[in-house]
Amino acid sequence: MIHNFFQFFKIYRKLHQPRLASSVIFSFLFFIFLIPGDANAATLYFSPSSGSHSIGGSFSVSVFVSSSDQAMNAASGIISFPPEKLQVLSISKIGSIMSLWVQEPSFSNAAGTINLEGVVLNPGFTGSSGKVITITFKVKSAGPTPLNFTSGSVLANDGNGTNILTSLGSAEFTLDVSGTTNEEADQATTPSDRTGASLAPQVTSQTHPDPTAWYANSSPQFSWSLPNDATAVSFAVTKNPGSNPGTLSDGIVSTKKYDAMDNGIWYFHLRLKNKNGWGDISHFKFQIDAERPALTIEIEDPSDLTEPTRRFLTKATDAPSGIDGYKIGIDSADLTPWKDEKGTHIYETPALSPGDHRVTIKAYDKAGNLDTETKQFSIKALDAPVFTDYPQELVADEVLKLKGRSYPNSTVVVFLKTEDENIIEERITTDDTGAFSLIWPSRMKRGLYEFWGQTIDGRGARSFDSEHFNITVGTKVFLQIGSLVISYLTTIITLLILIFALLLMVWYGWQRFRAFRFNIKKDVNHAEKVLHKTFDLLKEDIREQLKLLERAKTRRRLTQEEELILKRLKQHLDEAEQYVNKEIHDIDDLLGL
Repeated sequence: MIHNFFQFFKIYRKLHQPRLASSVIFSFLFFIFLIPGDANAATLYFSPSSGSHSIGGSFSVSVFVSSSDQAMNAASGIISFPPEKLQVLSISKIGSIMSLWVQEPSFSNAAGTINLEGVVLNPGFTGSSGKVITITFKVKSAGPTPLNFTSGSVLANDGNGTNILTSLGSAEFTLDVSGTTNEEADQATTPSDRTGASLAPQVTSQTHPDPTAWYANSSPQFSWSLPNDATAVSFAVTKNPGSNPGTLSDGIVSTKKYDAMDNGIWYFHLRLKNKNGWGDISHFKFQIDAERPALTIEIEDPSDLTEPTRRFLTKATDAPSGIDGYKIGIDSADLTPWKDEKGTHIYETPALSPGDHRVTIKAYDKAGNLDTETKQFSIKALDAPVFTDYPQELVADEVLKLKGRSYPNSTVVVFLKTEDENIIEERITTDDTGAFSLIWPSRMKRGLYEFWGQTIDGRGARSFDSEHFNITVGTKVFLQIGSLVISYLTTIITLLILIFALLLMVWYGWQRFRAFRFNIKKDVNHAEKVLHKTFDLLKEDIREQLKLLERAKTRRRLTQEEELILKRLKQHLDEAEQYVNKEIHDIDDLLGL
């Protein structure tokens, strides 16, 4: 019935009789709404119902109807808002489920009221989020700001016009100087006042998809769907969330990219034109921070260098987006997130082992840019524990007892390594004087053991390992035999080493002697040859002299002196030859030649 009525209403409007049409629809609604029927739950509510916004900015709020149990075909309401804090800029019917308006949505900024009254044609609306209108507000002053329905109704599509409204929603917003807009305001729409103009295009960004996030990319790109009836496109980028890109066409395009933009919060504004004129304006927020943060760290040097922890004062700043967090790693460990929950900017390491260390701190801003700083530092070790009483040998199943000293009221960790390389540890607390005594909890089994210790004080400071000691555990007979065998083996090995050393010395001396004898033999042979050759030459000379004397003797009588010389030369030549041969023979005998 209501469907046929609205067809009749359309005919009246085409005949340019709007007043008559309004009278007819009022009479019809009055008639059907007075007929009783079954009631079901319906709600009028705002979305979003909360958020924070800055003074001078704008944001949008939509009115929705929920009627999940039964179809509804009409809704009305009066909304109140504080006029000293908010100003209505526009009311948009884009996307509304209302097909017919009893009267156009209206508002009064002086009174702080908004009126709406519309009808949904047959078969009505069933669902939880039917948009009625979208209201765009401008923020005038700070403070908590409520939105409320002062009255309202939702009528069922049951032929009786039953009011099924059960609740009216409300909203409250925080308005301040530094407030941040919510996502819906980040992607707001400024409605057009031209009927039939293009709807606000849905703007998306491949490079900056989330309006609430910061990006290090300074070259944003935007895209939108281009309707078939579009005749022009106008866009602009400003820092004003409500800017109008104007009516100068930038061509018929569906994408736009900007290069090397400055850091900050920006808004991309877009509107389309068709034959009916310029349409609604889309406002898309995007945030750029291509600048890395500035990080410095300072180490606080402790008075006691054995202090196992270190404190670092972190100073990080980032003007565009702000510091989002830190990651910290010690030495070669992976970096893990760190939150400055106390707001002191001080990071304190856990207790570390003695030695050289390195801390690496990375500061991240909200765009993912980072700065890294590294500091080197050292932790001095405590003095290692000293073992004053310990056994070198034990009988199997005997108890191991150890005594020593370290720092007063500290913990001594004793490590015991077995033959199969397993390491067992026991802890003992020193007394006020630093002394400690440890009885190993389990009895010792046969084998060879190694033990050592390490000190840990109440701060967690540690020492390096102490000296390592060996313990032999066996049966009693085994230990006695073992000691005897070791004693004999020690003696025998010592004698063998001495004998070997003596033989080595003899062999070395003999080799030296052989080399000496060989050299002497070589020199003697050479001397003998030289001597023989020299003596032969001498003999030849003497014999020549003797021959001369012999010839002179045949010719004349030799003088007494010449006779004496001839006789002595023969005698001395024979004696010299005998003497040289004897001496060479003696040397050969001496050298075994």
